[in-house]
Amino acid sequence: MMLQRQGNTVTSAIALISSSIILGCARPEIPQASTLPPTNSEQTTTQPVAQNTSSNDAVTRLLSTRECPGCDLQGAKLERADLSGVNLSNANLTGADLEKANLSNANLSGANLTNADLEEANLTGANLKGANFQRADLEDANLTNADVTGANFQGADLDGVIGLKR
Repeated sequence: MMLQRQGNTVTSAIALISSSIILGCARPEIPQASTLPPTNSEQTTTQPVAQNTSSNDAVTRLLSTRECPGCDLQGAKLERADLSGVNLSNANLTGADLEKANLSNANLSGANLTNADLEEANLTGANLKGANFQRADLEDANLTNADVTGANFQGADLDGVIGLKR
């Protein structure tokens, strides 16, 4: 009887050990990392925004040499800049910020200043022959003695402009 109990105990122990081993060998499913792209709320903006280096180079060139004919200065930030006497003939200044800039005696012949901000800019004596000022803001700008032959002022804000013969 004693041997029978010991046999049952041994059998139970073996069964218990066997079940533990079998259960322990089973691999539970481990969730895998998602390979889906992040949602809008998860995206971060840690990467730097690309800069328009050609425009930055052109601004640097303009400010150091005071010459930049034909340069692409689209959207350039030149507010309050002293650009007196600069050569910007045929330059692309579309959407440029030239508010309160000093462009006296500057050569802007053939320049594209569409949608440019020239509010309170000083264009005294500037060469503006054939320049495009479509939809530009020239409010309170000074164009005294500026040559505007063939310049396009269609849709431009000319409120308070000084020296423009209309």
